[in-house]
Amino acid sequence: MAAWVLLALAPVAAGAMLGFASYYGDHMVLQKEPAGAVVWGYGEPGTAVTVALSGDGGVIVMKKTARVKGPSGTWTTVLDPMDRGGPYALTAGQGSENVTLRDIYFGDVWLCSGQSNMAMTVLQITNASQELAAAARYPYVRVFAAAPARSDVELEDLERIDLPWSIPTAENLGHGNFTYFSAVCWLLGRYLYEALRYPVGLVEAAWGGTPIEAWSSRRALWACGLPEDAGSPALSSNISPRWHLSGPQTPSVLWNAMIHPLLNMTLRGVAWYQGEANAFLHTDRYNCTFPALIADWRWAFHVGSAGQTEPLLPFGFVQLSTYHRQSPDDSFARLRWHQTADLGVVPNARMPGTFMAVAMDLCDERSPYGSIHPRDKQNVAHRLHLGARAVAYGEKGLVFQGPYPTRAVLEVSRGLLNLTYSQELVCRRRDTRAFESWSWAPLPRDTPTSWGTDS
Repeated sequence: MAAWVLLALAPVAAGAMLGFASYYGDHMVLQKEPAGAVVWGYGEPGTAVTVALSGDGGVIVMKKTARVKGPSGTWTTVLDPMDRGGPYALTAGQGSENVTLRDIYFGDVWLCSGQSNMAMTVLQITNASQELAAAARYPYVRVFAAAPARSDVELEDLERIDLPWSIPTAENLGHGNFTYFSAVCWLLGRYLYEALRYPVGLVEAAWGGTPIEAWSSRRALWACGLPEDAGSPALSSNISPRWHLSGPQTPSVLWNAMIHPLLNMTLRGVAWYQGEANAFLHTDRYNCTFPALIADWRWAFHVGSAGQTEPLLPFGFVQLSTYHRQSPDDSFARLRWHQTADLGVVPNARMPGTFMAVAMDLCDERSPYGSIHPRDKQNVAHRLHLGARAVAYGEKGLVFQGPYPTRAVLEVSRGLLNLTYSQELVCRRRDTRAFESWSWAPLPRDTPTSWGTDS
């Protein structure tokens, strides 16, 4: 038990006398007003560190003082809320020593996490060459990627970084397959920038083939009745016999190494693309583990940022795409239903402040990366950004979900099911004579054959 509450300092802190935590750097984006950006780092215990923010010409616009705590040797301060824009320089000073970060902007910071569909780079998606060539047009969308890492204890700082804060280029957006930088995250940030017209900072923390249990804290697992051996086959009848939990699949190890170190960061929102692994592991617990993860991350980021990250942190996620067309296996369909906490739509009472990018129409059976990895990430990111604009930014009159059925009438004699939808439907292509409808619970035997808002 004790091992789960210890904090382990990442190697970057060893021997460091003065410096910022690993994920601060030149070119970074800090969260703008109304929140204050949290800044922290390392220093000599017992001494004071002065943090200064300066603008053009070196004019100091803000100065803060923080005490270095022992034995961790860390200091933390919260900057006053800043309007969008830049560039600024951020300096930490201790005695005659100082460290300066340059080309700092204030905007909105989004965390992107999940498994391989989040880790797919721009190099791997549809129209990759055009997307990579367009990168240079968005110098105010800044990118950062944590390196895949796991730990048995909660780390205070990241162990390794794949991509320090950078201005986007074709090289760092298309570095290699499933490395950095995330195509979904990049496109989401780019679309948000086009709508917001101010800087956007993107932080990627993703690892392919990982279940939600690995990204969950012990608190979140306990909330769903999952003990330390959450991968035990005895706990689930739908675990594949080929699935042996180890390494990055082990419960909580990615929370410990890749999320816990980021908790001091002030965030504007989260984008999540995960669930494929849980189509084979604890599928029917996802209706608990996913809402529990969302609630736990919100609480942890709010506390970790000294209350600067809002308690109802906007949380967007991607619905799983169809895996194999006309497959009798229903695990992906069940997982999609559980992604909404079995309510079929978000936001809902169990998942407030959330939004979903529908993706079940984006199946890509010819994908060279396997049909589980559709290459159309543009539609995914576009739908995510619409949800973010509606839910996170409160934009009114924006169509970002649906259409939803408002009435259904079964005409048994004609073999027809007539559906009425809340929005106009346009049928662009019909490949096969097929129709799928999902209901988690069987209907009572006396259920009428029509229902709707006017029945």
